[in-house]
Amino acid sequence: MTETVDVVIIGAGSAGLAALSEVKKRTQNVIIINDGAWGTTCARVGCMPSKLLIEAANAFHHRGTFEEFGIQGADQLTVDRSAVLRRVRRLRDDFVASTLKATDRLGERAITGRARLLGPNRVQVNGREIVARQIIIATGSRPAVPAPWRALGARVQTTDTLFEQTTLPDRMAVVGLGPLGVELAQAISRLGVNVAAFGRNPLVAGLTDPDVNTVALKSLSREFAIHLGADAELTATANGVRVSAGAHTVDVDQVLVALGRRPNIDDLGLETLGVALNDKGMPKIDRTTLQIADLPIFLAGDANAERPLLHEAADDGHIAGINVTQPTVTCYARRTSLAIVFAEPGMAMVGSSFSALDTTSCITSAVDFSHQGRALAGQRNTGLIRLYASAQSGRLLGAEMCAPAAEHMAHLLALAIDQALTVHDMLRMPFYHPVLEEGLRNALRGLAKQLPTTAGFDLAHCESLHIEALE
Repeated sequence: MTETVDVVIIGAGSAGLAALSEVKKRTQNVIIINDGAWGTTCARVGCMPSKLLIEAANAFHHRGTFEEFGIQGADQLTVDRSAVLRRVRRLRDDFVASTLKATDRLGERAITGRARLLGPNRVQVNGREIVARQIIIATGSRPAVPAPWRALGARVQTTDTLFEQTTLPDRMAVVGLGPLGVELAQAISRLGVNVAAFGRNPLVAGLTDPDVNTVALKSLSREFAIHLGADAELTATANGVRVSAGAHTVDVDQVLVALGRRPNIDDLGLETLGVALNDKGMPKIDRTTLQIADLPIFLAGDANAERPLLHEAADDGHIAGINVTQPTVTCYARRTSLAIVFAEPGMAMVGSSFSALDTTSCITSAVDFSHQGRALAGQRNTGLIRLYASAQSGRLLGAEMCAPAAEHMAHLLALAIDQALTVHDMLRMPFYHPVLEEGLRNALRGLAKQLPTTAGFDLAHCESLHIEALE
């Protein structure tokens, strides 16, 4: 039996749901197909459960600051890791339930099954063939795990399985120190697990600025062992797993594999579209439209492997959802690049990364938070922010940081970069005292000193008082 619809959406994650919201504004003749459990990666196994674990870990870890504040009895506190995970699952299930509301009311137009393309306008699912005027592929991604490691069973964990455990073991290794690996390695360590972390790249958490990376590594290394620069090998032992990388070997109970995610495009039928595929089986897409070649097919969210972040996936879904319901495909400007790592200190990359800078035409400045007043008050005086600006115009280009309140600093800088503000524009803004953002102001002043002097005087030219308590 063949049926015809206006739009088929394959995948009901963040991108698929965003696309559905746009499509339904213009047509109800839509089908959404999802393989496996419904509910977004973010809500089910990603952003939200990981942040629930991180918040519990940070709450327990901060007992180490109590004595300095004059608070006694911190050594009597204990953590129940089973209770932590129960709370993670309970609140996680609430988040998942909220995502299901978007598809529950679709009835038969929401299909559970594995979809496969039969051509540019044809989809097969559960033995049914559907002809669609337009198709959106938003099949998401899954954790990357080397095939030999899968034979180790439950001794190897990913974010898909970690939060389902009844408790955490006493010894864990984390393999992969990208953003997720850094976040979870620190959180698990703060819950009393003996953690050893391994990464092939000397840069961690997605950072590209070597100065910021040095600060991040110094801070993280105070909490757990870090081994960089070599591929990890896993072998089963009588009671767990042996992890070897270069000269380092540890025996642990379990390994959390955080080597990134792979797009769910296996056996999707992309080869039936008549377009070239790269060595990973991926077609080329236009990031401003999400369209594959000139076909009525759009590839959105983690499935296109462009920027595996929720806000980017949602934007992809909106763009694809609008374009499949308009007579003319429209190009959309993308948001300022923003990535945040929820460690302590927080890490963030905004706008242009250090590695993408043209060093011949830009200036840089940094602020160290070791003696920043508000940071000292809160025992958060660790971190570094590096700012990048155009040497000619003074326009802010980007920043990388490992610093207190990084998630908030990053949003402020993203706004400035998006609005094409200059260093002097930023320095005209009010900076209240005492706030962590005063440290950011010091970095801006460092940039201003490298720019041509402007005529006249305004409040952007106010200099530092060089008094720590006031900066």
